[in-house]
Amino acid sequence: MKLNQQAAALCQSLIDRAETLRAEVHQIGGAVVVDLGVNARGGLEAGLALAEICLAGLGRVNLMPGDPAVWPGPAVVVSTDRPVAACLASQYAGWQIAQGEYFAMGSGPMRAAAGREALFDEIGVRERPDVAVGVLETAKLPTEEVVEFIAAECGIAPSQLMLLAARTASQAGTLQVVARSIETALHKLHELKFDLRRIESGWGVAPLPPPAADDLAGIGRTNDAILYGARVTLWVRGDDASLESVGPSIPSSASPDHGEPFASIFERYGRDFYQIDPQLFSPAEITLCNLDSGRSYRFGRVLPAVIERSFRT
Repeated sequence: MKLNQQAAALCQSLIDRAETLRAEVHQIGGAVVVDLGVNARGGLEAGLALAEICLAGLGRVNLMPGDPAVWPGPAVVVSTDRPVAACLASQYAGWQIAQGEYFAMGSGPMRAAAGREALFDEIGVRERPDVAVGVLETAKLPTEEVVEFIAAECGIAPSQLMLLAARTASQAGTLQVVARSIETALHKLHELKFDLRRIESGWGVAPLPPPAADDLAGIGRTNDAILYGARVTLWVRGDDASLESVGPSIPSSASPDHGEPFASIFERYGRDFYQIDPQLFSPAEITLCNLDSGRSYRFGRVLPAVIERSFRT
């Protein structure tokens, strides 16, 4: 399994369709940088392609009619049979890229090449690829200095680097963030010390918010889509008792911060993500299906009233 190589093939396909996807392709510092929603218009198809690249091609992302009881609009559906590699080794936005005045949340399989997060010591998915692919959630395209920094961290030349960028409030950026429903469940389980090797497959659905006026509002809406509107199913193996024990701690309702729109919570903590209870960052509802026993367990609940407040303000 070569995460970056698989993602690079998808990137090339995206570049070949750049005009159709309303994307713009640049050369910056020797790297290929694809703008899907910073200055470029992008769109829904760009967002779907971006989300699948973020999963390193190990998952599928689609749009489907949403549950009108949650939000009367489309929903983002993601599925994978390689959830740990797709969601934690690649999709998780675990790399804060800060160089001078530039900032981006970095995700995609380039993280496995850099291997800078302690998470990789536990999941054991590191790479030494000949090409690296990254996704940047950012309001600006990277500079040459940023490209050089990322390439060096990944152990490659800038000419071997492919970066895709979109701001949170763009159509593509919004969609790719909302496609992280499974990832948030796995990250929570990792924090709860659950044995991730037991997880065989994942499926998740979350409402797609209307485009926000700015990135700060976009962060609020995309978080609310997961925290209060996402439903995730994981197929696992092993004993039932451990599932019954860990289950109530997985959904966002396990946090005392649960119940308010994310924008309100963010303001209450002085716009400092790291002051927010980390137990909040998980899907609204989780179902665990035990492939060995045939039993399933559901925990948490969606909160349509919070989705309504968030998406309409």
